[in-house]
Amino acid sequence: MPSSVPDGNAATARRATLRELAVLFLRLGTTAFGGPAAHIAMMEEEVVRRRRWISRAEFLDMLGATNLIPGPNSTEMAIHVGHARAGRLGLLVAGACFVLPAALLTAGIAWAYVRFGTLPQVASVLYGVKPVITVIVLQALWRLGRTAVRSATLGVITLSAVLASALGVHELLVLFGAGAVTLWLAWRRRGPSHLAVAAPWLFGIPLWAGLPAGATAAPFSLVALFLFFAKVGSVLFGSGYVLLAFLRADLVERWHWLSNDQLLDAIAVGQFTPGPVFCTATFIGYVLGNAPGALLATVGIFLPAFVFVALSGVILPRVRGSPLAAGFLDGINAASLALMATVTWELARTAIVDGRAIALAAASAVGLRWRVNSAWLVLAGGVAGYLLRP
Repeated sequence: MPSSVPDGNAATARRATLRELAVLFLRLGTTAFGGPAAHIAMMEEEVVRRRRWISRAEFLDMLGATNLIPGPNSTEMAIHVGHARAGRLGLLVAGACFVLPAALLTAGIAWAYVRFGTLPQVASVLYGVKPVITVIVLQALWRLGRTAVRSATLGVITLSAVLASALGVHELLVLFGAGAVTLWLAWRRRGPSHLAVAAPWLFGIPLWAGLPAGATAAPFSLVALFLFFAKVGSVLFGSGYVLLAFLRADLVERWHWLSNDQLLDAIAVGQFTPGPVFCTATFIGYVLGNAPGALLATVGIFLPAFVFVALSGVILPRVRGSPLAAGFLDGINAASLALMATVTWELARTAIVDGRAIALAAASAVGLRWRVNSAWLVLAGGVAGYLLRP
């Protein structure tokens, strides 16, 4: 009988941990505007700096890992954090809670779109949100960079990756190029004895990128809708613009399920709603198949991310334990920050466009300095944008 007390305490602690994960990622999923770089910055603030659930080095390893597998990076980061915090159940809770608010909001907008034929006007809110997001990402880049760029060599690699990304080199080439350089340097220092551990990571999971994106023409059905989005979630690397290319090739040009205007409206919804951009799938699913279509499209595009993170989460500790693979991951981490920096520059160019936007960015920097929660800053930015937009 006494032995049941520790078990009961452990069960109570586990429930409390899962509840913490659910509350945090429901809030982040509701307030995380600005795309994956912004989402990741907000997660870093919450789980590394505020709650200290994981170290900054562990967070960087997770970030590097998400860039090596297909799917939505910020959702995969949420899943990684949940797995590190509470195992397999935490993986499910964190990922689902991060996706759920955006999916519900997107489904509501899709309902209004189908009923009234137009999208709500949100330009004023975004006008205020974007400068805040830019400052949040810059702060995260500074903090993560101090951990990731630990040597002059990694500094040169990071700057080279920024330049390559700015010149339009594909994200995967930037990542694997940086990883290859640091792998070669580690090889020179350590020799080939650890390659057996590195090989599955370097050449296994990324082979998904070579899977074909096309499919034969088919009439619309809910099953076909689910399988299409499961395929996209399984093979898609890169940004929301890459997602646009995938969707247009099949849904517009090949199958004629959507018009170009409908697809652009779907992408716009994914951009101006909080949470994962991949919730574009929810909008398309609702337009094509109402509530069942929205559910199946959402599950289809996000399900592979849970599978990939569960697999890579097992591999990641072995990767960091191998000097060769750890060297490769150092390069991936540096290049990941370079990609975030490039995205931040593009965001800043469109966000900080006048004196009001500069004032919002400056106020956000002061708020972060005083450790105001970034979610409150985003909400305040949205209200200010609505009130100040000329």
